[in-house]
Amino acid sequence: MVRCYDRPVWKEQLVLEKQFDIAAAREAIAGIATETPVVDSPLLTDMAGATVSLKLENLQVTGSFKVRGAACKMLSLSQEDRSRGVVACSSGNHGLAVAYVAQLLGIKATVCVPEWVDPVKLEAIRSRGAETVIYGKTYDESEVRSLEIQQQQGLSYIHPFDDPHVIAGQGTIGLELIEQVPSLGTVIVPLSGGGLVSGIALAVKSHDPSIRVVGISAQRARVMYESLIAGRPIDFPEEETIASALSGGIGLDNKYSFRLVRDIVDDYMLVSEEELVEAMAFAAKEQKLVIEGGGVVGIAALLSGKVDRVAGDVAVVVSGGNVDLETFATVIKSSL
Repeated sequence: MVRCYDRPVWKEQLVLEKQFDIAAAREAIAGIATETPVVDSPLLTDMAGATVSLKLENLQVTGSFKVRGAACKMLSLSQEDRSRGVVACSSGNHGLAVAYVAQLLGIKATVCVPEWVDPVKLEAIRSRGAETVIYGKTYDESEVRSLEIQQQQGLSYIHPFDDPHVIAGQGTIGLELIEQVPSLGTVIVPLSGGGLVSGIALAVKSHDPSIRVVGISAQRARVMYESLIAGRPIDFPEEETIASALSGGIGLDNKYSFRLVRDIVDDYMLVSEEELVEAMAFAAKEQKLVIEGGGVVGIAALLSGKVDRVAGDVAVVVSGGNVDLETFATVIKSSL
């Protein structure tokens, strides 16, 4: 675990926050994304010594939080940009969100995915009418191809995390949590590219700067974690992981999310593949929830005792539930 003690005074971040109008984003996406519920977790509450609630973005319209940011970005496009179309790179959930919103808005969408993409997510993207380009053994290789397509065809690029509109869209989860968990003191959020955790941190800390925000990365998808340790965005080898939704780089030219995570997220830590499997099984057996590997990292951190101090009530963001049922069944069987 890394704690960020040397951090700018929060008031200095209010200047930065003006780039991210989360309240406006909430109003804009209201007709596309849904306000997801929170449910209590009695066993996690006992373990943490504080009330623990799960924010169920696995019940979002596309099965993950990604639709919030994609909708906010695509609604900001001019009619001329919409007429040309959009392109994105995704390991699955972002691509599905882009395809879903594009279909609603009548925009042509192209989604690049790596060769290892979950077939369930690939089929979902295609079912929404998006053109799919399967390219590259890694996410980063697929991203390079998506940027080439953008340049060749003059399309608008829908970035999965490093964009003010996308970050504001994800931050709407924080506004909902403030209302749904009145004594909110700690928020535990999946950490990959940083758009989700930084958006939520902006929202909740604008309400109460003392709310603690903790980012959780998978051990095998930890490029943001390693970049924070290094003090700058870095490349890091891609590994196979059950948390494939968290895979991919953050970009050496990262403009927004790295700085936000560095400056306003309080702690960040890693969970192992074994801990992810345990957490998926826990969610299924104890909470009757289907959660993908990338979506369960917060639960894994609590189950493993890695979040060693909490303040007030705790909200754990369950970021997605798009998992192949065969993979899910294997995980459950292996835990018995």
